[in-house]
Amino acid sequence: MAPQVLGRALVTAKWLSEAVRAGRVGPNLRVLDASWYPPQERDARREFRERHIPGASFFDIEECRDKASPYDFMLPSEAHFAQYVGRLGVSNATHVVVYDGDELGTFYAPRAWWMFRAFGHKEVSVLDGGFKNWVREGHPVTAEVSQPAPATFEAKLNVALVKTFEEMMQNVGVPRFQVVDSRPEGRFRGTELDQGLESGHIPGAVNIPFRSFLTETGHEKSIEEIQEIFREKQVDLSKPLAVTCRKGVTACHIALAAYLCGKRDVAVYDGSWSEWFHRAPPRYKVSEMKRNKA
Repeated sequence: MAPQVLGRALVTAKWLSEAVRAGRVGPNLRVLDASWYPPQERDARREFRERHIPGASFFDIEECRDKASPYDFMLPSEAHFAQYVGRLGVSNATHVVVYDGDELGTFYAPRAWWMFRAFGHKEVSVLDGGFKNWVREGHPVTAEVSQPAPATFEAKLNVALVKTFEEMMQNVGVPRFQVVDSRPEGRFRGTELDQGLESGHIPGAVNIPFRSFLTETGHEKSIEEIQEIFREKQVDLSKPLAVTCRKGVTACHIALAAYLCGKRDVAVYDGSWSEWFHRAPPRYKVSEMKRNKA
């Protein structure tokens, strides 16, 4: 897919490799590794220190979040985000490219992409295929950790790209926007646990597992294939759309896929199922397991 499509929502490994080799990584182009893994499985920061794209910095999603929230990875304040990315050398004029090292190709990078957009940054891209394919294609890696010069970033939250619990509740009563849930089908239907939580979904939500948008190699599918996926699920991209998942991460894959199709205003329910499960009344948690028990 061409790297310049729709405001460079995606860039190819070839494009980024040429930029790295040409020495363009700096104040105008920053590369961020947004990897995160369960601590018992992999250590993202250690892996970054051992091997990363030359000139890249580590975007720690554990640090760049609302630590006062009981839910994982909720958006930080404007001031927190601005200070954090400023330390990584990102200004409002910087083109940011995010990637991660997940075995799927891409997992957490779309969350970082959406976070930048939520705070008003327009020039942000996901590395198509992620670090896995960067390495597979033979592009350069390094263990040298760069120290970017701090920059000034002014963050302003675009509330149109974020849905709150209260807005999701209102939508159940009087539907004003479509809701797509990106979790695996079993968790959506309520037939398997969702990372320790009882599972199920918000009434009226449609299920499109986020992996549906990735090829076997971990690249984004073509725009035509993505559009067909939405059509098959009867999701109308000309109408308002909000996306949800377990903790607001894979939902961002749906937002990215819709963006590639020209829809730039998809909102992410930041609390997602983690918050919904704990706060919504029982009648608003649809689960086949509960019906079977009854």
